[in-house]
Amino acid sequence: MSFRRVAIIGLGLLGGSVGLAVAQYLPGTQTTGYDADPATRARAAERGLVGQVCATAGEAVAKADLVILCVPPGAMGAVAREFADALPAGALISDVGSCKQSIAGALAEALPGQAIIPAHPVAGTENSGPDAGFAELFQGRWCIITPPEGADPAQVDALRGLWTALGSNVELMSAEHHDLVLAVTSHLPHLIAYTIVGTASDL
Repeated sequence: MSFRRVAIIGLGLLGGSVGLAVAQYLPGTQTTGYDADPATRARAAERGLVGQVCATAGEAVAKADLVILCVPPGAMGAVAREFADALPAGALISDVGSCKQSIAGALAEALPGQAIIPAHPVAGTENSGPDAGFAELFQGRWCIITPPEGADPAQVDALRGLWTALGSNVELMSAEHHDLVLAVTSHLPHLIAYTIVGTASDL
C-alpha cells in the first residue's frame, strides 16, 4: 500500500519540510495542512508548503489516509482531539516527535481505536517556522519508526516507504528502546565534557 492523501498538522520547520519533500519526491501524493497560527497558515500558503492549507485541523484530515503530527510533543494529545471527529476510520496517524512513549500514550488516549505508528525523523536545523522548511531536510538522515504491538505490517511498510522516498535511512525499534537510545546520546556530550573537566582538574 501507499499513501495518496497526507495531512500535515503543524507547518513549521519539520511540517513544512515534510510537505515540500512529499511534493518533490512523491509528486502523485496530495497534501493538506493546518497550523494553529493564522500567520503561519498564510505564509505556508504563500510558500506552497502543502497543496492546500486548511482553516481547521478537521478540514485538513477529513480525506487523509495518513496524518503526520508536527507539533510540540506536549501538544500532541490536545491537537489530536481537535480533529478526532473528522478523521476517516482507516487513516493512519504518525508524528515527528522525539519522545516516543509519551507521544504514543497521548495519541492512543486521544484517538482510541485508531491506527497509530509513531516516527522520529532525526533531522532539524537551528531555524524554525514556515520559512525554515526545505525538501532536502531528510536526505541521508535517520528516521526511527516505533510500531506498537499489533501494528498492521502493511501500514508499517507504507510508512517506511514514505520516509525512504523522502531520503531517510529508516530503522524500526520499540518506543522504549528509542527513548533509551535518545536519552543516552543526548546526554553523552555533557558526560564527556564533565569527564574532561574532572580529569583536567585532577591534573
